[in-house]
This record gives sequence, structure tokens and C-alpha cells, in this order.
Amino acid sequence: MFEQVSGSATENNEKISAPSLSFMQDSWRRLKKNKAAVTSLFIILLIMLLALLAPVIAPHDIETQVTEHANLPPKVPGIEIPGLDGTAATSGDMRIDKYAQVEAGDTYYLLGTDSLGRDLLSRILFGTRISLLIAFAAAFFDLTIGVIYGLVSGWNGGRIDNVMQRILEILSGVPNLVVVILMLLVFEPGIISIIIALAITGWIPMARIVRAQTLKLKNQEFILAARTLGESSWKIAVKHMISNLSGVIIIQTMFSIPAAIFFEAFLSFIGIGIPAPLASLGTLINDGYKTFTFLPHLMWYPAGVLCVLMISFNFLADGLRDAFDPKMKD
Repeated sequence: MFEQVSGSATENNEKISAPSLSFMQDSWRRLKKNKAAVTSLFIILLIMLLALLAPVIAPHDIETQVTEHANLPPKVPGIEIPGLDGTAATSGDMRIDKYAQVEAGDTYYLLGTDSLGRDLLSRILFGTRISLLIAFAAAFFDLTIGVIYGLVSGWNGGRIDNVMQRILEILSGVPNLVVVILMLLVFEPGIISIIIALAITGWIPMARIVRAQTLKLKNQEFILAARTLGESSWKIAVKHMISNLSGVIIIQTMFSIPAAIFFEAFLSFIGIGIPAPLASLGTLINDGYKTFTFLPHLMWYPAGVLCVLMISFNFLADGLRDAFDPKMKD
């Protein structure tokens, strides 16, 4: 009445059919489930690609001034929608064709021109490029200085950690704006001075987070095992500590990028940022703010790009935080 069960049947019952995933593969699987983070990632990549190809795809030279075409509204060929057809409202309800008024001919500007007759679309492309350059450079210094400082402080502990943390408290007590103003007194205003000013104090949050995680991890069993096997502190930091801190480091870096973009835009908006003829998103917003009452498009478009960038980076950072957290449930 009974049949003997073959060994292959029991082996199949215990066989794991799902493929084994590494930490990064599992994190990517979690990230793909977050639609907002994935959409933000594609938006960021698209904006970065457009900014990188700005010298190729820009329809006009950003420094060419055509005074006859100053303050022209946006015009998209084939579209008769008010605000995109090259017309502007007068004191009454009438709309006049600004391009026909200045005899522009076949020349058109997709986002209009500024007070000097420069193409706004081209300036936004190059301005986004400069803003992203400053943000990524500042994030690079935050990553390198903050990770090294936090690892050294947390790993050594004791008196060394106490001294290093007091230095952090002193640096964090100096506002970034004061540092920038002092840098402008030493260096010429420009990209380099802004990057240095952001790098002086921007790495402090990264260092504190890495130190806290290092204090928690350095007494774990795998670290004690590596010490017992005779691994040097440098190898333990590179092979074990940084790999286990990668999630926290990536998340903090993603949050530091929009903060740097906003701070650079703030500096340019108050007039101590990128000097002319270069322009960043903050410079374009400042220029558009001066004529916002009768030429609102000069401020709306760069402000829209800045908002999209910051919102996308924040959504992506939130998605990465959830994806790298092993305690998150699917």
C-alpha cells in the first residue's frame, strides 16, 4: 500500500527556485517598485543629457546680443496658443505679434529672449550645466572628505574622536553664507570660489552620519573576526566598513546635490554667484525677477527647471533610502 519515495523528489522539495540576489541587485529590485523614484531618475538623466549636449543642441549662441530682438515672447512654429505664438497682450484685450513688429522674419525663439536679445532656451541649457557642475563637484568633496573624516573619527574613538568632533562643532557654527563672502574676498567670484565655499562646510553632515554608523558597526562580529584574522585597519575600512556604509553614503550624497543646487541658485539670485556673461539657474531667475510683472516667462522657465531638478533629486533620494534599507518590507 506504500511506495518508496525516490531521493530526487525530496531534493526538489528543498530546492530554492528563486535566484540569489546580491545587495545591490536586491536594492535595484526595490527601487524599481517605487514609480516616483524611477520617474525622477529618468528626468534627472534627461536633464543631465540635455545640459551635457548644450553646446550641440543650443539653438543660439548664449553671448550673442541682438538688441532688435530684445524681450520677445516665446514662439513655437505651428502653435497658435497665446503665450507660445509670439504674441503679447497690450493694455487692452488685443494681442500683437512681436516678431512681426521687429521684422524678425523666419527667426524665432522657443522660450523668448531677455532684455539684451539673448535666447532664453540656450541660456537655460548652459545655466543648468553650470548649476549641475557646481552641485556634483560639491557632492564629490562631501563624499570624499566626509567619509574619510567620519571613518577615522568613529574607528579610533576615544580622545581622537573627541577632538575631531569638537572641530566639527566649530566648523558647523560658521554659516555657509559667511564662508562664501570670505572666499569672494580671497578669490575672484566664480565657479571655483563657490565650489570651495560649499566644500569647506558641506561635508559635515556626511561625516557625522558616517561616524555614527561606524561606531555601530565596528563592534559587530564580522569586524571582530577580521581583526582576529590579522586584517589591517585600512583593509577592514575598505573591504567591510565602506561596503556596509554604501547605502547611507549614497543616500546622503543624493540629498546633498539638491542642497548645493539651491545654495548656488540663492547666491546667484542675491548677486554674489556666477559673474556675467556666464549664467546659472539662479542668475536667470534673478534676471527674470526684475521684469516679472510684464515678462513673467523670463523667470518661470528657469524657476521651473530648478524646481523639477530639486523635486526629482529628493524623490530619488527617498526611493534610494527605502531601497537600501534591509528592514523595508515589499
